[in-house]
Amino acid sequence: MKILHAADLHIDSPLRGLAAYEGAPEEDLRLATRGALENLVRLAIELPVDAVLLAGDVYDGDWQDYQTGLYFSGQMARLGRAGIRVYMVSGNHDAQNLMTRSLRPPDNVHMFATDRPETVRDEKAGLAVHGQGFARWDLDENLVTAYPARDGGLFNVGLLHTGLEGGYREHKRYAPCTVADLEARDYDYWALGHVHKQQIVRDDPWIVYPGNIQGRHARETGPKGCFVVTVDGDLKVEKVEHHDLDTARWEHRQVDVTGRDDLDQVLSLVAQRFQEIPDEKLTAVRVTLTGATSAHAALWRDRERIVNELRAAAGHHPHLWLEKVQVRTSGDDGDSGEGVSGLLTDLRRTLSVLGTDPDGLMARLSSHPLIGRMPAELRGPEGIAPDDSAWIRSLADDAYQLVESLLQETR
Repeated sequence: MKILHAADLHIDSPLRGLAAYEGAPEEDLRLATRGALENLVRLAIELPVDAVLLAGDVYDGDWQDYQTGLYFSGQMARLGRAGIRVYMVSGNHDAQNLMTRSLRPPDNVHMFATDRPETVRDEKAGLAVHGQGFARWDLDENLVTAYPARDGGLFNVGLLHTGLEGGYREHKRYAPCTVADLEARDYDYWALGHVHKQQIVRDDPWIVYPGNIQGRHARETGPKGCFVVTVDGDLKVEKVEHHDLDTARWEHRQVDVTGRDDLDQVLSLVAQRFQEIPDEKLTAVRVTLTGATSAHAALWRDRERIVNELRAAAGHHPHLWLEKVQVRTSGDDGDSGEGVSGLLTDLRRTLSVLGTDPDGLMARLSSHPLIGRMPAELRGPEGIAPDDSAWIRSLADDAYQLVESLLQETR
């Protein structure tokens, strides 16, 4: 028996802010979640698999119109024509109380109830799937403790969207539970969703996050896809394999420019690094320049030129787009002058003190009246995020680097 486990499809997830970037492949990125789903369906049919498990957040939220639902239903019908059954639960993004529109699923799709756990059995395949979806987006109850006991003589799967314990700070703990809670059910495989980074939490029993099938912004880097579980004749997991499904990929590349004396040398080095990026699919790359260089001040002073020079260099590659350039360099001459050096030391000390109280700083920023008037498209993981400690640290670093470069320029 083969089972395909995927989660967090976020079909038709809006990609905010791309219009602000010259040459951004908006259409390709907008359709990337659909392309990844088509790859999922193709893989399931070609292997073939006996069942597809979708562990929540199939949709990114309420449909703007019925086109999203019609598209998903059409893809599920393709699986149905191939004799493949689909089992799915809702998550926090497509919880029952968020969705004002709905379509009856094809006959091969089972959508689990949201008011109680239930079990669906496929005696012919030897499979029992236990699951419950989200009735509310802000579900904070532990659903696992009410899941039924295992079915003897079948391969038992728990299907669940959950903020499992274990330090996933970037994901809120909806339907929270512990590894011990999952182990207590005595299932063979836990098909989880919600965490967007693939991870095998445990292999006895198997507790697995497949991650999302398509990265949606620059924090969701690297290969994205699903897991295929092979079950042997004794109803034991034989292997669990990851398969890439994404049609576009986000990458971060650090380029150490230590010893490069001027902007032209920096630009040439980054252009060389572009050659190392595989030319297999659309790749949106974020470049971070690091190291000590005498070009440090110029990198900050001429940031607009740097970004556009590198964007032009990336354009020489058919599937490469430069999303952003971050400057994290330092000067290499150590001669800032006594007064300038003292000012920079004081600035660094002040920023360091602020950094020791991220919660307080976040609270002050979040309560600022400008935040409330900020357009929604400027907020989020790749915009202005006053409730994100990583964003605040990055803002502090940028402030220091900008002041340093300006002071060096006026020496």
